[in-house]
Amino acid sequence: MPLALFNSITSWFLRRRIDQIQQFVNNPHQTQERVLAELLNAAKDTEIGKKYGFSEIENYQQFVQNTPLVTYEEFEPYIDRARKGERNVLWHSPIKWFAKSSGTTNAKSKFIPVSEEALQDCHYKSGKDMLCLYLNNNENSNLFTGKSLRLGGSKELYQENGTYFGDLSAILIENLPFWAEFSSTPSNKVSLMSEWETKLQAIVKEAKNANVTSMAGVPSWMLVLLNRVLEETGKNNLLEIWKNLEVYFHGGVSFVPYREQYKKIIPSDTFRYYEIYNASEGFFGIQDRNNSDELLLMLDYGVFYEFIPMDTFGTNQQKVIPLSEVELGKNYAMVITTNAGLWRYIIGDTIRFTSVSPYRIKITGRTKHFINVFGEELIIENTEKGLKKACELTNSHVKDYTVAPIFMKDKLKGGHEWIIEFDKEPLNIEKFTEILDEELKKVNSDYEAKRYNNMTLNMPTVHVARQNLFHDWLKNKGKLGGQNKVPRLSNSREHLEELLKFM
Repeated sequence: MPLALFNSITSWFLRRRIDQIQQFVNNPHQTQERVLAELLNAAKDTEIGKKYGFSEIENYQQFVQNTPLVTYEEFEPYIDRARKGERNVLWHSPIKWFAKSSGTTNAKSKFIPVSEEALQDCHYKSGKDMLCLYLNNNENSNLFTGKSLRLGGSKELYQENGTYFGDLSAILIENLPFWAEFSSTPSNKVSLMSEWETKLQAIVKEAKNANVTSMAGVPSWMLVLLNRVLEETGKNNLLEIWKNLEVYFHGGVSFVPYREQYKKIIPSDTFRYYEIYNASEGFFGIQDRNNSDELLLMLDYGVFYEFIPMDTFGTNQQKVIPLSEVELGKNYAMVITTNAGLWRYIIGDTIRFTSVSPYRIKITGRTKHFINVFGEELIIENTEKGLKKACELTNSHVKDYTVAPIFMKDKLKGGHEWIIEFDKEPLNIEKFTEILDEELKKVNSDYEAKRYNNMTLNMPTVHVARQNLFHDWLKNKGKLGGQNKVPRLSNSREHLEELLKFM
């Protein structure tokens, strides 16, 4: 079949889903009520279902009364039993797959259940929807005349007690239909390689001669790969290698620190960037408009959403609300109930609603990745904005960074200590720090109050990291590549002290 015809047929097939997306956009609350009812009915005869009386629950209020909020640690005993092959604990169908997720620094791994329903109705459905929304907005796309450059995790799948665990990306690749490999690069064999440096070289070898039309992966690691491709080929930008490249689907970390670096290696005003919000626990949001930084909350993936206002999170006044009660501009911790057997699970991400018709969000950070030692409530969204402005005004580029508190001692005031690795350093780091501080004051009134006349917080301390500091640190922890991330903000100095030793 000619590539142009294949592109037209595939694009038409994917765009058919747009009417169903519009249905949940028009009826968000009814959609979520239906999702909850279906989840409760499916799991009513499981151990969890019997314990919390799912068969008797008729509405959201009863669900809240019967079912407690849980963290991973609280839910882990049930997950461990399912991992050992015990059935009907969390979910009515057998759970064969578990996504291993430990973030960046946790020594203890999490094993997130991935049911067949979650694979088909959430993870794979979202992949098709990502393409559907992009194609609906770009009708002249030639996406399927070439291949997608995909960059996932670097771990193999391991079998234990009749179940399998590994990176979510490895689970997804393992279960893809055979024909899906034809439209992707690298091959499945290379995608599932464990050793990052070897894998990187193998990807470059396969991809540099392919007709790549799209890319998908975490921005930080994808940038490492793309720069390696440029080095190997001796080209100045990616369009000299892949002339039909048209879109990059990215997620996992904020794109703000990397945007200018991508524009440099993809010098095109028509190239598209599409953000997604996916995790081991599920796929939650997709950018649904060109040139936007907001994500449409996907409501029909077998995921029921609840939200905890961050100003009450972890306090005696903590409250949990459904989608119908959220407000614009507030920071919320997200709670999910899923078709993989997670029940009122605090996922650890924080989001902010930018629209309620339809429901669109921005990811603002993590419930554990913020600094609030002095009441400043500094979140990742704040630091990304501050760095963006400081880079713009000092003609510099940030590669990676982390921030931790300087605790008060004796009569000394507190502060924030930064380690920043630059692709392009500012000529004057003091000027950079001043701009960063001023921008943080503008976007965070609590930070501004604590910085007023150095009342509680002194001016930030910024260390310029040597090149590859964060790479070497992650390598030392066995966490190179794929979905591993540098912790941006922390209320403790553990990560920062480790990095200072690597300096």
